[in-house]
Amino acid sequence: MITVGVEEEYLLIDPETCLPVPLGQQVRKAAGLSTAADADEVQAELLQAQVEIATPVCMELEEVGGHLLRLRHAVGTAAEELGCRLAACGASPLREAAPVPVTPEPRYRGIASQAPRLVAEQLINGMHVHAAVPDRATGVQVLNRLRPWLPTLVAMSANSPFWDGEDTGFASWRTVLFGRWPVSGPPPHFTDEDEHERRITKLVSSGAISDRGQVYWHARLSDRYPTVEVRCPDVQLRADDAVMFAGIVRALVATAIEETKADQPIPEYPTELQHAATWHAARHGMSASLIDPEGKRRDAADVVHHLLDHAGPALDTAGDQREVESLVHRLLDQGTPADQQRRAYVQDGLPGVLALITRSTTAV
Repeated sequence: MITVGVEEEYLLIDPETCLPVPLGQQVRKAAGLSTAADADEVQAELLQAQVEIATPVCMELEEVGGHLLRLRHAVGTAAEELGCRLAACGASPLREAAPVPVTPEPRYRGIASQAPRLVAEQLINGMHVHAAVPDRATGVQVLNRLRPWLPTLVAMSANSPFWDGEDTGFASWRTVLFGRWPVSGPPPHFTDEDEHERRITKLVSSGAISDRGQVYWHARLSDRYPTVEVRCPDVQLRADDAVMFAGIVRALVATAIEETKADQPIPEYPTELQHAATWHAARHGMSASLIDPEGKRRDAADVVHHLLDHAGPALDTAGDQREVESLVHRLLDQGTPADQQRRAYVQDGLPGVLALITRSTTAV
């Protein structure tokens, strides 16, 4: 069984103004002192209006869901005690003209000096799924085989339609904002592990990025853990939707490992097509068409069913098929979190959006 872990980033919002508040350090400290979370499970983020949680390594999706609910509750309770709310949204619906302070750590200060305007607009939150791989050579081949499916994950997870109090017209505005960094967006194809290492080493030595941690591709090899890290989803409104993505990513990784063992050819997926498919997915979410792994424009639901067919055997082997398929069907029926945010806005304006993105941090 492939182990899995999830990281989630959240925004801290003033319940009256809906504006980000720089209480990250205080919230992390309060949550770490509670009996519900260990201090190392609640981590700093770039801006002081954000916090990040990380689950332990898990074998079962039930474990993932339990840890996410526990950590969301611990951090959400700490936030409320300090007069703010934890918001599970991919982008802050509102922000002030003055930038939110950077978390006072040397690395974050260095990033702020490198790209001040980008850091000021980094009020965006994702979820990262780590799935174990046997070695880095296999991990590189897994990355190659994941590439065609990443735009579909962007569309399914879209949860950031609002920015500066307005609808951006994009389902995942976070994807657009994050794509402005020097090394970001869809990962390239690599021939093997040696080429992967050479290219990343060259990026760092060029000075274009400060360290390997600034390789912000939608999927990458972790330097801390023996995992592939899929980073393209927006943070989810509900914990069980995050569980759904954990199951899907694990199944895609397991499928890619088996294809690598069988020496199956890697489908051709040109970089320019992947960038276009990613932009299209960020723009429309699940509301229209998607570009499938063969480069064809198809109904979004059909592409998702194609993903389930592709990963189905691995989902079945892990015992995850029933749960994941049930959650995917709910997604297709209710729409993405971006769709839900827009419905809340039509009904109650920005206060309705605020209620949605904060209420759901402790939802199943």
